[in-house]
Amino acid sequence: MDRYARIDHARARRIGVPEIVLAEGKSDEHLAGILWELQRRGLGALVSRPTPRQLRRLEREARKGLRVRSSAGKRVVRLSGPLGVEPIDATVALVAAGTSDVPLAEESHAILVELGVRCVTAYDVGVAGLHRLVRALRVLERRSPAAYVVFAGREGALPTVVSGLVAAPVLGVPVSVGYGRGGQGEAALNAMLQSCAPIAVVNIDAAVPAALWAARVARQRSRAPFRARGSFGR
Repeated sequence: MDRYARIDHARARRIGVPEIVLAEGKSDEHLAGILWELQRRGLGALVSRPTPRQLRRLEREARKGLRVRSSAGKRVVRLSGPLGVEPIDATVALVAAGTSDVPLAEESHAILVELGVRCVTAYDVGVAGLHRLVRALRVLERRSPAAYVVFAGREGALPTVVSGLVAAPVLGVPVSVGYGRGGQGEAALNAMLQSCAPIAVVNIDAAVPAALWAARVARQRSRAPFRARGSFGR
């Protein structure tokens, strides 16, 4: 195992969120080996962005006893077992500009739910029809979200608009939807970085970092803030 991976089994104890295994770029054998080792240690895990080939391999491993299931349109895989995190007594709002942005929002949603965060959603409420957004925000605000995570492709304007209307922190997630000059999320990323309203921004299609940011913000709102249970490096 040390030849290709070193399991960070204390990350949840150290920083309050578990290690999430990025499947992208890993061989089928390495991904399966990491999950078998985590299961052997009695740990649960989350896997992001598995390829169809990797999913087929994990299905074969499941028949051998690997306890895995997929969610968010198979963008997230959950290895059964404890993640080492406590439920967070706060809510996060996930807002998607268009239906094409929903898969990224659902990826973040799946991660947040596994981390014990309550989620509310509003999808297809982009700036092309602002009347939809106004109605959606009225509903979301009744849940007093600790943070809004806003997904938008093309011109990426929605996070700025939301930030100008709500008091909670807003995170913009540029989505690789769009074509031509500035397509594939480039224009959305640049627009969010130039926002005149205060927002934080992650990289293009960065649904997992967005979920982890939101979980940390939500924990600050929670009545039981995280306290590290071990020394750094242990």
